[in-house]
Amino acid sequence: MTKHSILLGGAVVALLASTAMSFADDKPVSMIQCGDAIAETYPALITQWEAKNPGYKVNVEIVGWDQCQDKVTTLAAAGTPVALAYVGSRTLKQFADSDLIIPITFTDAEKAAYYPHILDTVTYNGQQWGIPTAFSTKAVFWNKDLFTKAGLDPNKPPTTWDELYADAKAIKDKTGIAGYGLPAKTMDNTMHQFLHFVYTNDGTVTDASGKITLDSPENLAALEFYKKLVPVSEDGPSAYDQDDMIKIFSDGKVGIIEGGPWVRNQVPKTINWGVAALPVGPSAKGAGTLLITDSTAVFKGSGVEAQALDLAKLLTNPENQFAYEKTHGLTPVRPVAGVADLIKEDPTWKPFLDGIGHGGPEPLFKDYKGLQNSMITMVQSVVTGQAEPKDALTKAAGDIAQYE
Repeated sequence: MTKHSILLGGAVVALLASTAMSFADDKPVSMIQCGDAIAETYPALITQWEAKNPGYKVNVEIVGWDQCQDKVTTLAAAGTPVALAYVGSRTLKQFADSDLIIPITFTDAEKAAYYPHILDTVTYNGQQWGIPTAFSTKAVFWNKDLFTKAGLDPNKPPTTWDELYADAKAIKDKTGIAGYGLPAKTMDNTMHQFLHFVYTNDGTVTDASGKITLDSPENLAALEFYKKLVPVSEDGPSAYDQDDMIKIFSDGKVGIIEGGPWVRNQVPKTINWGVAALPVGPSAKGAGTLLITDSTAVFKGSGVEAQALDLAKLLTNPENQFAYEKTHGLTPVRPVAGVADLIKEDPTWKPFLDGIGHGGPEPLFKDYKGLQNSMITMVQSVVTGQAEPKDALTKAAGDIAQYE
C-alpha cells in the first residue's frame, strides 16, 4: 500500500473496458474504495450497472486505509465531493450535520431484511445515512490447553462475567500466564473493548432520543469489572491494544481474549482454541456484542446523487452483499439463506451471530474522536488505579456531552 491514492489496476480497467463502452461525454460517477484493491465482487457489478445506465461511467479510486477517511472528508468539505464512498459509520452523524451526505431511504421490506440493530449503526435523528457494507461482531476465544493446565474443563468456555474472572484467575494462579487479555492502549479499540462489557450487561451510551446514558448502574458494573480483571490480566494493559492481544494469544501467553471473526484466521494451528459468545454480565437479557459497521455513503453536490444511490443499492443488495461478506470473512448483515450453510460449513461462525439480537451499536457522535479519547481516558484511569470506576464514569459522561 502506498501513501498516495491509486486508480484501478490495469486488470480491472481492462475488465471494465471489455464489457462496457465508454464515451468522452459519459457523466462520471466517482467512487472511493478504501484499501489497496477494489472489492473482488465489484467490477462485474459496476459493468452491469453501466450497461443499464448508458451515459454514465463509474470511476473507482482506491485509497489506502490511512488516507481514505481524510480524503473523503476533505473532498466533501471543499465542495468537490465524490459521488459515493466507503466510510466508517461513526462518521455519518458529522457528515449529516454538515449537510454533506444525502439520507438513505429504506423500504419496510429492506429494513426487515437486516439483523436486529444493524441499521441503528447508521441511524441519526430517526433517519438512515449510510448503507451497511462491512460488519463485525465479537466473541470470546479461549486456549483449551491452558484451561487444562489450570484444572479447568477445556470444553467449557466462560458464559458469565463471574465465570470469566474465575477462569482467568485460575489460569494466572496455576500457570503464571495471564488469564485474560485486557487492552487499554490509546487506540479506538480500547473504547470498543469496554463497549463489549456495556453491551453484555444491557448498558447503553445514548438512548433512542440521543440522551447520554453512559453514567448508569449497568455501565458502572462494567467498569468495575474491568478493574477487577486487571490483576488476572497481562502486566501493563495500557501498553496493549486488541491486535497485540491476538499476537500474545497466538504465542500461548494469555488464556482468554475477545475479538472479531478474523482472529480465527490469525491464530496458528499450534494453539488449541475455542470460540464462544461473549460472557454476559448480571443485568444481561441475553448474549450481546458490540456492533460495528462501515457504510457506503452518498455525498451531496456531485450532480449524480440518484445514480450513486442506485449503484450503492446494487452493490449492497442481499445477494451481492452476502457474496462480498463471504469473500472478506465479514459477519453477515442479513440472515440470508446462505448464512445457515456458512455455519454448517464452519460452526465457529455461530458465536459471532448469537450476540446480535442483544447487541448495541458503536455510538454516533459528531466528534467521534473526542468520544473515543474520553472513553479511552476513562478506561486507562481505572486500569492504572488513578481513578475509581464511579468517578471515572461520571467524568466521562460529562466530558462526552460536548462531542454529541
